[in-house]
Amino acid sequence: MAEPTGPLAGIPVLEDLPDPAGRHVLVRVDFNVPLADPGDGGPVVVEDDFRIRAALPTLEWLIAHDAKVTACSHLGRPKGKADPRFDLAPVRARLAELAPGVALADNLRFDPGEEANDPAFVARLVDGVDMYVNDAFGASHRAHASIVGPPARLPSAAGRLLHREVEVLGGLLTAPAQPFVAVVGGSKVGDKLAVLRALLEHVDLLLVGGGMAYTFLAAGGHAIGSSLFDEGRVDDCARLVADAGDRILLPTDTVALAPGGTLGHGAPGTGEVAVHGLDLPDGWEGVDIGPDTRRRYAAEVATAGTVFWNGPLGVFEDDRFAGGTRAVAEAVAAASGFTVVGGGDSAAALDKFELSAGVDFVSTGGGASLELLEHGDLPGLAALRAASNAPGRRR
Repeated sequence: MAEPTGPLAGIPVLEDLPDPAGRHVLVRVDFNVPLADPGDGGPVVVEDDFRIRAALPTLEWLIAHDAKVTACSHLGRPKGKADPRFDLAPVRARLAELAPGVALADNLRFDPGEEANDPAFVARLVDGVDMYVNDAFGASHRAHASIVGPPARLPSAAGRLLHREVEVLGGLLTAPAQPFVAVVGGSKVGDKLAVLRALLEHVDLLLVGGGMAYTFLAAGGHAIGSSLFDEGRVDDCARLVADAGDRILLPTDTVALAPGGTLGHGAPGTGEVAVHGLDLPDGWEGVDIGPDTRRRYAAEVATAGTVFWNGPLGVFEDDRFAGGTRAVAEAVAAASGFTVVGGGDSAAALDKFELSAGVDFVSTGGGASLELLEHGDLPGLAALRAASNAPGRRR
């Protein structure tokens, strides 16, 4: 078998571990899942167990090899102290149903040493542990203690989920079927510019939407009303469009909210909604791509050999502005090419529209998928390559 290339090169896998029978294995998972409070005094439960189920192949392999398994994860942002809102008890209960015998430690972020990558916290984390497995792709772009600390001290490996994530996403950088079309949405243009520039090194066409599109439109001299806008990034957007030429597509129309209107986040929104062209009247806020843009984007996705989608094209939580994201989701699900969705809000949209089954690969990590595509590597992967049992380091 050929040696792995790209981001997977030098990464130890489960079979590279010493015999785990009777040994204590710490598995870093990403169980940062949504919880639901019934509000009637009943127990809080896991609302979506996708990330828990995604870790099962690794946990089941270890159990089948007679290992003693403890999983560890973060949940939410408790800011370095215990917070009952982020207690992992509901996750622990669901894990017990799906993988009996696997223990789950307390929320890693209850200790400030996790995010600070404190060596003392790493020492406590691995105390009594014989080996380590990283199966938390969604957290591997963070140089946190539980991600980068254990491989320096223990025989370590990538779990099945982490390996598959890197295999698929790394393949987008090395051997995508052509044409390769990327659809990138989301709100903050500053968070995505570096990723967009990196993607343009590989894609044939880049389709831009979401709130960040309005800074691009402003850079082109269009009136954007009260739409989301990052004045400090206008020149960057203009340069990117100039460099990309006809390989970048921007919205040609927009669904906008009238002045004084409100968006619906958990409650019905208010105000007049109308479709406008490239220029918006004063006070109107662009919230979704319009019908013409939807048709153009869906047509490009339909003819692609490879599709990568990350970020909603509008505020899909408000049904008045869900049409753009739905159109792209439907196009991706129906595409004949290889389709990859980069986790986060995009995966949530697929679930809302019941289209997940039509996509070839749905990542568990939104931010991590973008970081891998931007840099070609992640801190968690670099740490695994440095483990004592990694290929090329074993003696």
